[in-house]
Amino acid sequence: MMTRKIETFFISPQSSLRQAIECLNKNAKGIALVVDDEARLLGTVTDGDVRRAILAGNDLDSSVDELLKNKATTYYPKPITVSPRAERSEMLGLMKEYVIHQLPVLDDDGRVIDLVTMDDLLTEDEQALPLQAVVMAGGFGTRLRPLTEDLPKPLLLVGDRPLLERTIEQLRQAGIRNVNITTHFMAEKIKQHFGNGNVFGVDINYVEETTPLGTAGALGLMDIPQDPLLVINGDILTQVNFRAMLAFHRQNHAALTVAVRRFEFKVPYGVIQSEGPYVKGLSEKPVMNFFVNAGIYLLEPSVYQYIQPDQHLDMTELIQILLNHDKKVASFPIVEYWLDIGQHTDYEQAQQDIKDGRLHS
Repeated sequence: MMTRKIETFFISPQSSLRQAIECLNKNAKGIALVVDDEARLLGTVTDGDVRRAILAGNDLDSSVDELLKNKATTYYPKPITVSPRAERSEMLGLMKEYVIHQLPVLDDDGRVIDLVTMDDLLTEDEQALPLQAVVMAGGFGTRLRPLTEDLPKPLLLVGDRPLLERTIEQLRQAGIRNVNITTHFMAEKIKQHFGNGNVFGVDINYVEETTPLGTAGALGLMDIPQDPLLVINGDILTQVNFRAMLAFHRQNHAALTVAVRRFEFKVPYGVIQSEGPYVKGLSEKPVMNFFVNAGIYLLEPSVYQYIQPDQHLDMTELIQILLNHDKKVASFPIVEYWLDIGQHTDYEQAQQDIKDGRLHS
């Protein structure tokens, strides 16, 4: 069994969904354990539970207890657990059978004493994800000038390391070893910094765009992959769980999955609903919620049939093409840290987040 501070996984039934997300982000193991005052397990809130709740429009201030009541009607209403006497083979068997990645360990009185994850039981090679990654790093970074006059945006320092170096490290930690970097603006500086990737624990292949082809068009310069392809914009700073995204992608049998971020817009005025000349209702300063494109995608190899070589194509256009052909496109809500470094204010925010500990250095 593993030895970890199990209390960091605990939340109460009265905790809010927002607090459950905070717990998940802090422990980084994809699960929060709902317990009573004596640490007896009442239920679990997983990464997938939270994302499904967000897509369903659940209020982040609603209680975890409400979420557990909804889970009680699902196919697996109760958590799968093990005793401290369980063997490795038994734990791996349960994880495979129930398609889960965590097992709470309970004593004979039902109290949580430990947690075992798939990462604990597998070697680093066994944890490797069946994915290639593509980082789009060919942009000019126009909005960040003068910082990008002599340096490509992916090499701008965030804390003590370049932005792209942080992205590659995250991919490596997720078990992704094959990384493709699309380049155009100051491509040589990116190649000189990263080389073949050995120093960073990955194999790097460079895909050079002689002319910009868009976020999807550049994929046409690559061979069709055998496995799903993870594509991430080079100016994204995030701690999204790529393993959870792949699991979500597979569960929904999607041709393409796009990561989305919940965005709130507060209308500063009273909004009038009218029908013809007559007022039918009024909302005073309503808050509108949207899901916005977060610049991270998972594509099945079959999507390549819609990407033509040397043709400019943005990912948003590709998504619309797939929808026009009745292909499944899933949206994966991000609950982890995420920041699009497109402007000076974003870059300054990233530096502050490093200092404040909101982003791991």
